[in-house]
Amino acid sequence: MTTTSRAATRASTSQPSRLAMPAMLLAVFVVPLSIAGTAVTLPHVAATLGSSPVGLQWVINGFNAAFAAFTLVWGSLADRIGHKQVFLLGVIVNVLASLGSALAPTLTILDISRLVAGASAAAIATAAPAIVAAVYTGAAKARNFALLGTTLGVGLAVGPSIAGGITAAAGWRGVFVVSAVVVALSVALAGFIPRVAASPHPQRRLIEIGLLRDPRFMSVVLVPMVQAFGFIALLTYLPIALSAVYGLSAGTTGLVMLAMTGPVLVAPLVGARLVQTRPRVTLHTLATVSILLMLVGNAGMILLVAHAPVWALIVPMILLGISFGLPLGIIDGAAQENAPRHLSGAAAGLLNFLRLGTEALVVGLYAASTAGVIGLHAAPGLAHRIASGTPGHATIYADAFLVGQIGILVAVIVGLAVSSNLRRRVNRSVMGADKASG
Repeated sequence: MTTTSRAATRASTSQPSRLAMPAMLLAVFVVPLSIAGTAVTLPHVAATLGSSPVGLQWVINGFNAAFAAFTLVWGSLADRIGHKQVFLLGVIVNVLASLGSALAPTLTILDISRLVAGASAAAIATAAPAIVAAVYTGAAKARNFALLGTTLGVGLAVGPSIAGGITAAAGWRGVFVVSAVVVALSVALAGFIPRVAASPHPQRRLIEIGLLRDPRFMSVVLVPMVQAFGFIALLTYLPIALSAVYGLSAGTTGLVMLAMTGPVLVAPLVGARLVQTRPRVTLHTLATVSILLMLVGNAGMILLVAHAPVWALIVPMILLGISFGLPLGIIDGAAQENAPRHLSGAAAGLLNFLRLGTEALVVGLYAASTAGVIGLHAAPGLAHRIASGTPGHATIYADAFLVGQIGILVAVIVGLAVSSNLRRRVNRSVMGADKASG
């Protein structure tokens, strides 16, 4: 029996501590919180360290770029040296980087700290799902992947609210201190995380792009990529639209956004439960339902262009929240199941690279589209204020919102077509294998 086989046997037969999942979930929660919540602190950072546009943007972009790049590296490294070792390295460095961010005396130091934080967060995000895949089986495995997906979704959805609250109470430095404390708790509990040994594989590459040639793996990866178009873009810019078109205050906007973020708290667990208890319900089933709900929800959001009452947007927003949450609890687990065991870390890294990379691309395209349309109707100074959500020019912003929604709908329809094509390829592959074995 090889080292990897013995490790797999120990992982499947030993009973992990009940504190193993909380230890990982604490650190995992900080990852989407850092991605979604940091933007709220930028005006306060500017007031303290200066308002250099490039420097401020790199507080966010530096974290995201380092995270996306290092998911591939950490995933492959974890398969070589062990997933727990990479997780431990990630949480320890993340604590130090968060403290560095909190204590940064200049914008340059803050940007460097954020780069390090993004790289270390990538280690956390790639190692945690690989550990879950290795040490849990059956219902426990499905449940813990659902918890992992829920934690990612909740962190992304409530990140801005949490960061805003901390900033209001303790300043922008407090956001990074709280992140350091939460991840430090994960460090303290890390002893309860099972060790998953790994051995070198003779054909292993640093970056396993070959996984993308597998239609089963690609059908999994496609889900968060479509979600980036169908949910993340609107999650990022709808608060600005509500301010620009309806003149809502920040507090009221936060309450309205609960219609979109609230379902994310429960939908991942519901989706995972359906897959576990209903044999006919698969990831493909949930993905198809999710994409269809995205289409209906995003089409419904065009009511904003017609200046419909805010309450008319609630149902489309709820549908969007459900569409994002339903498959969220099984995506990471499905990626692990559709990759070779010795590439579990690489699979997690590639999934997160494409997930965050697509989100960054989509948010950038949506921002450029909105700014471009507004720029056609207003002078540069006024256009900047309108794009930032300043009320009083609802029609101009609504026109830009319509263009963005049309782009989203087209992208989601393309995603549905690609998903169906991948499913047909998987079915043909299964039928071919059955005939060969028969």
